[in-house]
Amino acid sequence: MSQEQLKKKQEQNAVVEKEKAGALSVSFLESDADQGLSNIGHDDLALPFLKILGQLSPEVNKRDGKYVKGAEPGMIYNSVTGDLFDGEEGIQVIPCHYKLEYIEWQDRGEGPGAPVAIHPSSSDILSQTTRGADFKDRLSNGNYVEKTASHFIIINGQTPTTALIAMKSTQLKTSRKWNSMMQSIKLKGKNGLFTPASFSHTYKLRTVPQSNDKGQWFGWEVSKIGPIEDQGLYQQAKSFYESVSKGDVKVKHGNESSEKSDDSIM
Repeated sequence: MSQEQLKKKQEQNAVVEKEKAGALSVSFLESDADQGLSNIGHDDLALPFLKILGQLSPEVNKRDGKYVKGAEPGMIYNSVTGDLFDGEEGIQVIPCHYKLEYIEWQDRGEGPGAPVAIHPSSSDILSQTTRGADFKDRLSNGNYVEKTASHFIIINGQTPTTALIAMKSTQLKTSRKWNSMMQSIKLKGKNGLFTPASFSHTYKLRTVPQSNDKGQWFGWEVSKIGPIEDQGLYQQAKSFYESVSKGDVKVKHGNESSEKSDDSIM
């Protein structure tokens, strides 16, 4: 072996050794599992919102402080991780819990960016509103109320993660369709037909162009994929359902769910 070949071989070995030393082994990290996280409770965690980016979303505006590189209308955006998903390709999700609420807001720029009040689905708050020129349901105090369908989900990827999709305005129709799809699933057990838990099946969420006589925007499209086959994933989804049902998961509606969107006036 020539001197030049020997030198090249040594350089290649050095690169390999550096790559091996660049990451700690899982077994090494496992010995310190959860350390530094013991004081983090549910109130200290932010549940990500998944939203559809539109022409009016600040994430697609290069002059806005919230601009996200590579963001385009029609993409799906994770408000906590900043991840972008191709809306046409879509994502796989597992629906774990559903909640319908009437959220009362002040106009953007006039309030703290958080809801004034959150009214339960049994409330008659909408009967106290009138439709304004901006197509919002206004109370006598000037605040507006949005009927909001919250779908608590797990994004089924390489590392399954929890998130929330808040459907309102034109997307309430899609929410109802999704709920109907879940309730229509029937399985035959030892006692006859039964409706399995919502988190027993996986669904595909895509974004599609939508329009009416007032304008155009991107909306959700839901289709069923099939039953979950991984028991561990099922248990994770069930655990998230139980946490939300018990009120352990705190939802902090804010800019992610109230900011102006392409269908906000539809």
